[in-house]
Amino acid sequence: EEPEVVEKDEHLILQNLYETYQSINKNNYQEAYHDAIQFKEESISLFNFGYLSISDRAKVEQLYWGCFRKIQEILKGSEYIPDDLEELEKIMASIYYINLSVFQSAPDSWAINQLFPIMPIHRLNEEPTERAILADLTCDSDGKIEQFIDLRDVKSLLELHPLQIQVSKKYSEDFASQTLENSPKEIASNFQPYYLAMFLGGAYQEIMGNLHNLFGDVNVLHIKLTPSGYKIEHVVKGDTMTEVLNYVQYNSDGLVESIRRQTEQALQEEKITIKESRMLLQNYENSLSSYTYLI
Repeated sequence: EEPEVVEKDEHLILQNLYETYQSINKNNYQEAYHDAIQFKEESISLFNFGYLSISDRAKVEQLYWGCFRKIQEILKGSEYIPDDLEELEKIMASIYYINLSVFQSAPDSWAINQLFPIMPIHRLNEEPTERAILADLTCDSDGKIEQFIDLRDVKSLLELHPLQIQVSKKYSEDFASQTLENSPKEIASNFQPYYLAMFLGGAYQEIMGNLHNLFGDVNVLHIKLTPSGYKIEHVVKGDTMTEVLNYVQYNSDGLVESIRRQTEQALQEEKITIKESRMLLQNYENSLSSYTYLI
């Protein structure tokens, strides 16, 4: 996405940064990289002292990342990357959120920097053009995997495929009838599932992880190789929310009753409708019997 055009009457720091953005080419990208960083730092000081508005501060961010994206595109076709630009790939890396808890399923990754083989298990006929780190579902900022196995060393980014938008029929119809008042960005959409596998984990990691963040045991498949491929011999279902809450002395029946009383109170005070109260209770009860991870 292109940054907004900066007019001549706008703040000088914006004009300088926009000029830097426009002038980036194969001959000056290294200088432009340092200029963008300098202007960003100056903008923060100006903002902190009240000389730059919050809207201008937002424009600075757009231009700053726009400069980096432009430089990154130039570097993709370059055989040599200057030392001072080696960090750019890391700065521009994507974050892919994975449906697990690092502390539950791969605690050694966090505790002793153990490397686990991780790779996509589909779309293998496509080149993985994204560079990313992995972050989990937990509330911990440490719930990340930022080290991966390389050919002879350790790398800080994993090669992954871009996520693909899953277009529904409604999305297509809405998109076809767009107006200026209703842009494509406002249409709800989601992404197709993207599957990664982490190898050499298993029971040992799960046992050490215990119940961190109340994420329970994951679903387990026992798979046996056959001459024609494989077959699933056994399925072990992971913990439900009710089971996990019972481990820490929370009774699901008591929780449902508590929500029911609060719902009755809200009904009496006309804060919700009867239909809404039914949906709330039904969804709450369904969630307690469901998996602790995203489905």
